[in-house]
Amino acid sequence: MVKVAIVEDNKITRESLETIVNLSPDYRCVCVCETAEEALRLIPKHQPEVVLMDIQLPNMSGVECVARLKEQLPSVQVIMVTVYQDPDRIFRALRAGASGYLLKRATPEKVLNAIRDVQQGGVPMSAEIARKVIKHFQTQPVATAEVEKLSPREREILDLVAPGFSNKEIADRLNISVESIRWHLKNIYHKLHVHSRTEAASKIRPPV
Repeated sequence: MVKVAIVEDNKITRESLETIVNLSPDYRCVCVCETAEEALRLIPKHQPEVVLMDIQLPNMSGVECVARLKEQLPSVQVIMVTVYQDPDRIFRALRAGASGYLLKRATPEKVLNAIRDVQQGGVPMSAEIARKVIKHFQTQPVATAEVEKLSPREREILDLVAPGFSNKEIADRLNISVESIRWHLKNIYHKLHVHSRTEAASKIRPPV
């Protein structure tokens, strides 16, 4: 049973997400918050694996909340659920440590698929958001100085992270364990001074 927390100030959206999560036999909503401040107080107590986070919250923003949550719970996976599609909001959220980005008009099936995907090491995104991310990657220069710090195996793994392969898919391709992939990713994040798969992937161009 995957434990899920929801941070959303709109009552209708909040209750809708809670219903979607609790109607699935695989997930359980353990914490529902209206503000970032409430989330930072309650979520660490409930220890969810996945958080569905609104980006535009009163007072402290969802982006800042993600960054602070990741400091307390480094392994928690945060999916931004929002109406905003502009690149600045997207990348600020991803740089803060978000693992996925869905639009609020996403169907219940897509919301549940995103939770499952992020649990399996994927980076769930609406198609519109994914196109913006890919366009951003394609226009970014290679960060040679940082990437050269990686070992050959770490670079090999990063090249597979960039196009969105999950930990299991990478492990199968490289014929090593998923635990080894997690260990290498931890080293990659440290060397590149990043906090998420998406931010690490942004350091290189996706393989053609």
